Amino acid sequence: MWNRLRSGLDRTRRTLWQPLEETLKGKSRVDEEFLDRLEEMLLAADVGVEATEELVTPFRGQSALSFADLEKLLRDKVVQLLSPAQSRPVAAPTEDGPAVYMFVGVNGSGKTTTVAKVGKALAAQGTTVVLAAADTFRAAAVEQLTDLAQRTGLSVVSHRAGADPGAVVHDAVEHARIQGYDAVLVDTAGRLQTKRPLMEELGKVRRVVERLQGRPPDERILVVDASVGQNAISQAELFDQAVGLTGLVLTKLDGTAKGGAILPIWRALRVPIFWVGVGEGMDELQYFSAEAYAQALIGGDHGTG
Repeated sequence: MWNRLRSGLDRTRRTLWQPLEETLKGKSRVDEEFLDRLEEMLLAADVGVEATEELVTPFRGQSALSFADLEKLLRDKVVQLLSPAQSRPVAAPTEDGPAVYMFVGVNGSGKTTTVAKVGKALAAQGTTVVLAAADTFRAAAVEQLTDLAQRTGLSVVSHRAGADPGAVVHDAVEHARIQGYDAVLVDTAGRLQTKRPLMEELGKVRRVVERLQGRPPDERILVVDASVGQNAISQAELFDQAVGLTGLVLTKLDGTAKGGAILPIWRALRVPIFWVGVGEGMDELQYFSAEAYAQALIGGDHGTG
């Protein structure tokens, strides 16, 4: 995982460290000029004001600190800040029926692909999975999920384009209950081509599951495009109000200079980060590890000038 994540975050890491090289030249210890520049670069990587202050402030006034020490301490601090984000596994099925994972997020976040990737990852662990193509307002989404299900050997329940998403979810959950599937993964709309509010429609899907299962979807997972950076926070808050988020997936960490946005996004929501996406391939979805992320973001191979 560390190698894939490191490769994915290469652009963020270069954005963070390369501008510091001029500041490093001719110095053997951290000074205030370097810390000021480090602060600027963390902000540029979308780490956020609060997290940046937490990362940099402890080093102020430590004139004996070497660059190697700084890197290690920064990594340790990032791990400390994000360790609560890896606090638990996803919900498991119960005697009352399959676990239902409802995936939400705006169009373009990689949500539909993520649903299939998660399904494949769970199936590889022995979990029986059925996908629900409930993004019926976008015909391409139904076709895409159906195609991905066929490629990965997963079952999928779908209706025609434009059908009621709640009906799709109803049929998928009933199918899973009858056939004994462990989990139902629900792909939902990220935008509506109607006058109905998106959040109202998502609330309806949640209520359908609640009527069938006697409980809301076991996980309500937001799929966030990491390249959007902190702009994703306002999106996240709206989805949280609509369905009550229980977890996150951060996609498109590969090739973005804003990979530091994991910190402020998690701080805003305080829900577990279950997976991170580091590429387009169906296997390029990794369980989130604070330690692996810190290693990939900070690195440890920078020169001292």
